[in-house]
Amino acid sequence: MSTHTSPTVSGTSGTGPSLFLNRELSWLEFNRRVLHEALDDRTPLLERVRFLAIFNSNLDEFFQKRVGGLKRQLNARLQPRSPDGLTPQEQLDAIRRRVMELLSIQADCYRNTLRPALAAHGVHLLNWDQLTEPERAAAKRYFDSTLFPVLTPLAVDPGHPFPFISNLSTSLGVVLRHPPTAAQAHPRGDGPIGELHFARLKVPSMLSPWINLASLTGTVEHPGGSGGAAATAELNFRFVALDQIIRNNLQALFEGMIIEAIEPFRISRNADVERDEEDAEDLLELIEQEVRERRFAEVIRLEVDSTPHESMTRFLMQEMELEASDVYQMPAELDYTELNVIADLNLPALKNEPFAPIVPSRLADDGDIFSVIRAGDVLVHHPYESFRHSVEKFITAAASDPRVIAIKQTLYRTSADSPFIPALIRAAESGKQVVCLVELKARFDEEQNIQVAQALEKAGVHVVYGIVGLKTHTKTSLVVRQEADGVRSYAHIGTGNYNSKTAQLYTDLGLFTAKPEIVGDVVELFHYLTGHSLKKDFRRLLVAPINMRRRFVEMIDREIAHAKAWQQRGADPADPRRPQIVAKMNSLEDQKIAMKLYEASKAGVSVRLIVRGFCCLKPGVAGLSENISVISVIGRFLEHSRIYYFHNDAAAAGGGEYYIGSADWMYRNLNNRVECITPVLDPTLSRRLWEVLNICLSDQRQAWDMHADGSYTQRRPASDAAPGSLGTHRTLMDLARRESQPVGGK
Repeated sequence: MSTHTSPTVSGTSGTGPSLFLNRELSWLEFNRRVLHEALDDRTPLLERVRFLAIFNSNLDEFFQKRVGGLKRQLNARLQPRSPDGLTPQEQLDAIRRRVMELLSIQADCYRNTLRPALAAHGVHLLNWDQLTEPERAAAKRYFDSTLFPVLTPLAVDPGHPFPFISNLSTSLGVVLRHPPTAAQAHPRGDGPIGELHFARLKVPSMLSPWINLASLTGTVEHPGGSGGAAATAELNFRFVALDQIIRNNLQALFEGMIIEAIEPFRISRNADVERDEEDAEDLLELIEQEVRERRFAEVIRLEVDSTPHESMTRFLMQEMELEASDVYQMPAELDYTELNVIADLNLPALKNEPFAPIVPSRLADDGDIFSVIRAGDVLVHHPYESFRHSVEKFITAAASDPRVIAIKQTLYRTSADSPFIPALIRAAESGKQVVCLVELKARFDEEQNIQVAQALEKAGVHVVYGIVGLKTHTKTSLVVRQEADGVRSYAHIGTGNYNSKTAQLYTDLGLFTAKPEIVGDVVELFHYLTGHSLKKDFRRLLVAPINMRRRFVEMIDREIAHAKAWQQRGADPADPRRPQIVAKMNSLEDQKIAMKLYEASKAGVSVRLIVRGFCCLKPGVAGLSENISVISVIGRFLEHSRIYYFHNDAAAAGGGEYYIGSADWMYRNLNNRVECITPVLDPTLSRRLWEVLNICLSDQRQAWDMHADGSYTQRRPASDAAPGSLGTHRTLMDLARRESQPVGGK
């Protein structure tokens, strides 16, 4: 497959808007890189199918949050310009052009590449007209027995208003006509589409969107073993889409009526709901109300198939108050997230090689985890090292340890079956002081977090909902323990959520420490979160919005100052004492930090950035950022860890200061969220972080180089044996395997 270069975004250099790239378009370029994983024939086949679904899911969230926000600005007649100088309408127009292009690429990949490739391996995704007669008969029986009682056709006429349509649900719009004799016998007047009538049918979301025909016909599949293509060629998995069964048996629901047309459609609602926390008497009640309101928020996108019924589409647009620019014709599938059912098939030969995380070497025995941490800081790297045997163990051990007198933890996003919730409940029931800060405003997780908060409160846990006006995004735990020599505190500070499921999919780091200078700050951080502390600074922690921005700026300024001495030494790029910043994060958007990095570049500081998602800074611009490089690493795992390195005139490469934590260099993280970043003080652990950074920077398989115009080019190794050819994730998996035998668990 050829090297992919994405299209340009905006200008190159200068002052004002030309210094920055558009956030929304940069995010779409990130999602293009996600889509490219589905295009890349080096990715296992079912993983490519999965990336089609991930691309779709990402885009759904983008429309709900970002497009929804731009729509709200338009509705309020606000015309703020983005940092690159675009109005909301100009951004929406540019977004639509980019999205239409990406949807075309996605559809072509599905129809012309992945679907035929699946068929070649014995996995057939079939249309109704491709089914055999016995299969159609079996599908008809399934419709009669299972679907017919569940489906609810909702007519629209003077006695039946336009129905509520839930967010991201797939519906079938049906255009109906009375037969001539029936129309005379039962005059009902014209329908909403002239003399035609409209009905809406929701495709049940609780049923599998792809129906395995073997389960209907009673035939037996032959999985074909664990070999390669030769083995999977023996497969005969035959699937038909649920909506195909419904639309080809619809007459049973509209007996006596003439079906003129059937059009599948899907809607997205605005999730950018405005709230006023300052006047709220009860934050929990406010968030519950917001969740309810979001269900009925304005529709901002209508997706239809490639050959829509024009009258029906106009009718839907009218009822949902949409413009033509809000309608997206989907060239192939309406909802690719449904392909997760196919990606989940138990076909190891078509998936990534299995990987089980290792137990961190210092936590390998079943001894006292607190004595291990007391002996020296522990750094864990997920998913390469077991979340279950480190983070979960830390909290569950604290819950059962009779010497532990208090546990404090923040929860931003957690899994529905989280082991942390029952552990905290057990701890509270045993008499321990347990405090849990549950962030109710974690978008799209509000309902689950409300349920978590209520369950914890019912068990006697002290639940705090955070600080008004700020999201609590820090990932921090504190355990206070009565020991022989007095009370001692232990802390975990991480880059990722306390979520056992995402810990298997996201790369994250966590530091366990008992160092007094750090845990003392963590104690005060929880006082700030739960009380009315007016804390102004911390000794070692970088905490937003208190001191994080200032400390980052000070450290960049320090590198700029070191650059003057480096210039006096001759400015040799090979000088190990050349001022250097390496930063790894999810996204970079903060203009003040970007301007400070531009200043560092002009002073001669080497700035190397690893930014997985969108980046609004422009690298490699002469006279502005020629010493700044940006790469993005996309692959098997979602890069989520944040690492910040400042050389600080160290004598050797890799010497200097290291920090990890929850914050990206974004305005919201530095100003509108409570975030925590900790220094990593142990030199051995610092060397591990340096290794991780350099593996990313030298990646020739998964890394994309960013250009000044916002486009990216994927790196390609010269050969399969070339340095970096394995990619970041495979390299770190191999390193983990060499250190220990993998274990079962999370």
